[in-house]
This record gives sequence, C-alpha cells and structure tokens, in this order.
Amino acid sequence: MYKSVIAGYSRSPFTMAKKGELIDIKPVNLLSEVIKNLVSKSKVNSKDIEDIIIGCSFQVGEQCFNIGKLVSFLSEMDIKTSGMTVDRWCGSSMEAIHIAAGKIAMGSGKVFVCGGVESMTRVTTGFEPMPYPYTETENPNVYFSMGITAENVAKKYGITRKEQQGFAISSHQKASEAQSKGNFSDEITIVGNCSKDGNIRPNSNQEVLDGLKLAFDQNGTVTAATSSPLTDGAAATLICEEQYAKDNNLEILGRIVSTSVQGCAPELMGLGPIGASIKALKRAKLSIKDMDIVEINEAFASQSLACIKDLEIDNKRVNLDGGALALGHPLGATGARITGKAAALLKRENKKYALATQCIGLGMGIATIIESAN
Repeated sequence: MYKSVIAGYSRSPFTMAKKGELIDIKPVNLLSEVIKNLVSKSKVNSKDIEDIIIGCSFQVGEQCFNIGKLVSFLSEMDIKTSGMTVDRWCGSSMEAIHIAAGKIAMGSGKVFVCGGVESMTRVTTGFEPMPYPYTETENPNVYFSMGITAENVAKKYGITRKEQQGFAISSHQKASEAQSKGNFSDEITIVGNCSKDGNIRPNSNQEVLDGLKLAFDQNGTVTAATSSPLTDGAAATLICEEQYAKDNNLEILGRIVSTSVQGCAPELMGLGPIGASIKALKRAKLSIKDMDIVEINEAFASQSLACIKDLEIDNKRVNLDGGALALGHPLGATGARITGKAAALLKRENKKYALATQCIGLGMGIATIIESAN
C-alpha cells in the first residue's frame, strides 16, 4: 500500500465575513490565489497533479458549479487536471485530504491538491430550510442551530461561561503572539492588499467578555466571543505519494498515518471529535499521550473544552498558534487549515505525532493522525 504525505500547506488570511478585507473577493478567485502559491512554493510539477479536491459547505451562489474544477482554470493547471467538490460541512476539506490519501493507497494517482473555501460574506449561510418532513417530525434534533448544540454541550459537561471565556481569551492570546512572531508568514498567501488575519483580538479579557449578550439562549452561557466568528477564507494542502515526494525533492511536512469519521447525536454535534479521534488513534495503534501536537477546531469553546476533557488531552499541546475562536472558521476551508497546520507544527517543533480533528454539523466528527517524516 502506498503511503501519503503532506508536502505543502498554504492558506489565505482569514477575515471577518461582511466586514473584512476579503468581502469583495469571489470564492474561486480567493482559492485560486492560495493554490497558485501552494504549487509555486512547493515546487511540485503542476502537470503531475491528478485532481483538485475542494471542500465547500454551502455550494450555492458563487460557490456552486463544482468550484473544485472551476479553480483549475484560474490556477493555470494543465487541462488534464481534474477537479471535484466535497461536502461534509465543517469537515469538508479534511475529507478532501482523506479522499486523496485513499486514492494514493490504491495507486490511483500520486499528486493531489486538497483544500477548501468558504466566503461566508457572499453566500447564504445557515438554512433556507426545506426539511424532509419525516426527519422534521421524527428527529427534529437534526435541525438544531449550531449555537444551541454548543449550549447543550455546556450543560451536559457543566462548563461555565467563565471557563468558555478563558478558553477563548487563551486562543486570542496564542494567535496574537504567533502573529507577532511571524509564525503565520510561511502559511499565508497574500490576497490583494490583505496579508494578515483579521479576527484576532489580543486585548480580550474576562471583563470585556462579561459585557457581551448571550447569543443563543438567554438562560445559557454561550456568547459571540465563545463561538467561532463567521469568516471568509481558503486553505490548501499538497498530498502526495511518499516516494514521489522524495523522488522530486519536495519538502515533506508529515506522513498521514490514519483517518476516521464517526457519527454522534446531532444535538451534541460538538462532541464528534471524541469518537473520531479514538477511532483514528486505534487504527494508528497509538494513544492520545503519543500526540505531541493537537489541532482541534474551536467551533465553540464549550465543545472544545468537552472534547479536551474527555480525550484527556494536555492543554499545552492544543492549538499552539491559536484556533478558530481567534482566527475564524470559514467552514469549507478549516479542515485543510488544521491538518496542514498540524503537519507544519510537527516540523517546526520537531515533534513525532499530531492529531487534527473537528466536529461537524448534523452530528459527526473527523480526525487525522500525522507523523513526522524525519
């Protein structure tokens, strides 16, 4: 069986939807800039790229019509390069990476660009619901808002508003420090005049956050500050067969060891990373204690804290440069960001194993185990 490696990672700045610097950039243009930069800096021969696999949660408006193939034209790919678009909601671009790894294992290609995009400015996010009647009556939890699922998790685990705010503040502090140190410079593709993330709030503190209104339940604990902000952004990774990468002198950030997805109760969708991570670790014959780096998507502070607690993860290993509470969560792009970031951190920190994992709406989790190629 052929092994897959991550041989490149790039992303756009992540900026606030409807207010940030990327509001006038079409999703396909945003993604194409990231892919062109990825191909250029990785030095891969673009003619070798078998397929472009792109995650996108809301394939409507300017994000419809198979953006995975459309971007191949704007990215100046060889006409023989194919393209597809994947929808596993928030896990879409991590699923894109999993698809490529599976194809490589089968010998069905050696080089893939896997990424995602979401312009939450330019498409309708959330529902224009036409629920399936049976599901609406027999399983209404499927149609819970994501914010209410965060409240459900907070109540189940007894996670207080102060604890959630503390986690969010830490995320902003880590992201601000990383930005100041230039830790994002290698991964960010400058798009137009936009060169840095726009959601980071280094001055966040308990007093400021105490003044915010509750966002979803007036008797609850979740606020806008403890929810990932609506964001515009794109991310991409280069996934290659390991021997191809070595033969072509590509920089290997990490080797994909195992992958998984697993369902969970939709009203507690934020707990999805627990089952998915346990399954991926079992497949890799590793334990959570073996994980030196953990990138968990911070969809909400409550669900992140619950997953960290249940999985018994050392907080010092989690989201070293901050997470989605500070950076933002452009739905289709986040999976590629955290998987690429986990691999990049393995190399930067000279560590052995990393876990990248996410919760997914409708009740799912997704996970990837990566090991150093050193």
